[in-house]
Amino acid sequence: MMSQDREFTGKVALVTGAGSGIGKAAALLLARKGARLAALGRTEDELQETVDQIRREGGEAISLLADIASADEMQQAYGEIRKQWGGLDIVFANAGVNGVWAPIEELEPDEWDKTININLRGTFLTVKYAIPMLKENGGSIIITASVNGTRIFSNTGATAYSTTKAGQLAFTKMAALELAKHRIRVNVVCPGAIETQIEDSTEKRDLESAKEPVEFPEGKIPLTDGKPGTSEQVAELVAFLASEKASHITGTPIWIDGAESLLMG
Repeated sequence: MMSQDREFTGKVALVTGAGSGIGKAAALLLARKGARLAALGRTEDELQETVDQIRREGGEAISLLADIASADEMQQAYGEIRKQWGGLDIVFANAGVNGVWAPIEELEPDEWDKTININLRGTFLTVKYAIPMLKENGGSIIITASVNGTRIFSNTGATAYSTTKAGQLAFTKMAALELAKHRIRVNVVCPGAIETQIEDSTEKRDLESAKEPVEFPEGKIPLTDGKPGTSEQVAELVAFLASEKASHITGTPIWIDGAESLLMG
């Protein structure tokens, strides 16, 4: 099932959170378009499934078991990529958690820290340790943020999560300017409601008491009459941003949410 459009032939791509959801969809699509794929994550069996599927379809892939919030583990992962393929062209910094959603006064400091560590420190480390290889030939970095913290602020309790997503947007813009001279582009995708398993990583506590009353019309996603988007739709956007078609786009957020955030913001 390899794509006719092999625009990433000869390229090496790293996808974090590649075991499920948006990460898996992007890993499969980039591989179908010819990229050699390093699938990174914390869940070994899921990662292996992604790698096995790519190989079954005739692609090349390796799995890297690592915690994006660990500097040592991320350095080792990039060492593996260099050893295996000698370089790197595309980084999709996608891994993250929703974490605990609770009113600020009830959110425990260690719960705050965990979300910040994985989502923000993890993004920083993923990008930081990729730069030496990306500098060699230029490349593309794509970061997964969210409509939360960038356009939507009415999801009560999502303070830590939204803060990390706003931080990723600022980080993208800073990195885009700093890395432009090395021909490294940095962009950020902001998905709305997408059918993935990230809800599994969310713990919500006592949110009703803190909620502001907001009335929405029927169907919170205007473009689809309330139906969430798919991981594959986000993967197509990631592939576009990684490609030469987006060669003049950097430092740019793209919301992919069927106008949900315009209604809810």
